[in-house]
Amino acid sequence: MMGNVMMNAAVMKEKLHIEVEKMERPVPGPDEALIKVACIGICGSDIHYYEHGRIGRYVVEEPLILGHEVAGTIVQVGANVSNVAVGDRVAIEPGVPCGRCDYCKGGRYNLCPDVFFLATPPDNGAWADYIVMRSDVLFKLPDTMSFEEGALLEPLSVGYHAMNRANVRPSDKLFITGLGPIGLLAIQAAKLFGVQEIYASDVVAFRREVALQMGATAVFNPLEDSIVEELARLTDHTGIDVVIESSGNHSSISSTVNVVKRGGRIVFVGLPPENKVLLDVDKIIDSELNIYGVFRYANTYAAAIQAYAKSDLNMSEIITHQFDLQHISEALQLCRTQKDKAIKVMIYPRSE
Repeated sequence: MMGNVMMNAAVMKEKLHIEVEKMERPVPGPDEALIKVACIGICGSDIHYYEHGRIGRYVVEEPLILGHEVAGTIVQVGANVSNVAVGDRVAIEPGVPCGRCDYCKGGRYNLCPDVFFLATPPDNGAWADYIVMRSDVLFKLPDTMSFEEGALLEPLSVGYHAMNRANVRPSDKLFITGLGPIGLLAIQAAKLFGVQEIYASDVVAFRREVALQMGATAVFNPLEDSIVEELARLTDHTGIDVVIESSGNHSSISSTVNVVKRGGRIVFVGLPPENKVLLDVDKIIDSELNIYGVFRYANTYAAAIQAYAKSDLNMSEIITHQFDLQHISEALQLCRTQKDKAIKVMIYPRSE
């Protein structure tokens, strides 16, 4: 019925070259819904694909639509869909796992080897007027949550998953390294878990200021401050229970074992430019440290929506710029060149 209806989509043709062009609007299958996209955030991975054409083993080999932090309104549903309806405002979890493998059956579907994930080659993303997704990855937004907050549930979920991985408790003292969108929203995820003492670091002064606005207890510049000594003083020498490393900086990754207390927990979130990083294994063993990796997230959306809707937090504070889809190249250039000013850039596909 809708097969010949056209829409706009931003297509990456090659590195550093993206064009907004007309293409056929997708039609939902029996288990899918068609969503009119309200807004999409630009993620660091989008920028990396745009600049380099690859991230690790994922390589862009043909034209690709990027974007995976997305919320919108359902305009059509397939015959088998019953959990959402036309008119519902939804956040979209960008990964659609197979549902059949051992990882999916065990509840760790983020590790599914056969996952469809928006904007991860060869899967197209959401920088378009409309997208189709399987209905079980669509989550209704409460009336109190904006579309922007719905889109930001995706990066929030990374922090939320990190808290789950480290079994974070309200009494824990946290240190978060790197205050891009993931690190800043990890502050809010920690608050959703009841944490009161949250310390953070970043080399960019603007990001440190935003971290304080979002509830960090104290912030540091790793290039200037003696962080280990400062944290010892601020915690009355009781120490840091959990380190969330979201910067991906080699030095920061290595220093996590010096910052966390004995018996503490380290969660690695940020990907370093090169995958080999020095870690003091003697200290890991002697201090009986628990080290966790984070790959995306699993089972976070429903819980995060419920917790966030009942909180007084405001994720939208990290949104620094807004562009319509026609100006996507300008938005990407801003993200690449003004990291001291741009934190989260939001894209609006339909300007009418």
